[in-house]
Amino acid sequence: MTDANRVDPERVGSEESEPTGPRVTDKRRLDPETGAVRHPRSGSGAGQDEVAEVVADQDVEVLEAEYVAESVEGGDVHPDTTLAADLTRDLQRLQAEYVNYKKRVDRDRQMHRDLAVGSVIEALLPVLDDIHLARQHGDLEGGPFAAIADKLDGTLTKIGVERYGQPGDPFDPTVHEALMHIEAELAEGTEGTTVVQVLQPGYRMGPRIIRVARVAVADPQT
Repeated sequence: MTDANRVDPERVGSEESEPTGPRVTDKRRLDPETGAVRHPRSGSGAGQDEVAEVVADQDVEVLEAEYVAESVEGGDVHPDTTLAADLTRDLQRLQAEYVNYKKRVDRDRQMHRDLAVGSVIEALLPVLDDIHLARQHGDLEGGPFAAIADKLDGTLTKIGVERYGQPGDPFDPTVHEALMHIEAELAEGTEGTTVVQVLQPGYRMGPRIIRVARVAVADPQT
């Protein structure tokens, strides 16, 4: 047998030991079993052609998100990932419940405040009516009592209480109570029922009516 036909046994063994077919390389930067970050490592063959990467601390959250996405797509969800998702949902639900509770408490606090102020104003209505009549008759022109009445009006304005009702206002049954219906000459162009005299002024605080204005009204002449 010539040298050309001789078969080198070492070469045959080397060729038989090399695997054939496509090579599968796991390039995931997080271990699918533990979820830990894989450190880059140098190697021979295909590994020498890859550039090693150093994972910084600020990249860990990004890598974890990628790992979660890969796990969900592959159907392999790590128990820690499921626990973290459950805890996040619980935290979000508790935060939403707290925000709703705070809004409800603030709304109820304002409502109770308005009710308390309204109760005090209702108790003071006779005094406020006397002061209003005295001012209309000119009994509050100067003097210490006039200063007290002005301070009381300023306090009512500060807490949001408003006195309303003036002759010439259009009659509104939601804010007026017509005690008398009389004939009177109204301004030219008046089309509806109009307040011509305020018997008792009304008081309101924001949208809440503490007492409707008691008035006398007239209709335009046809």
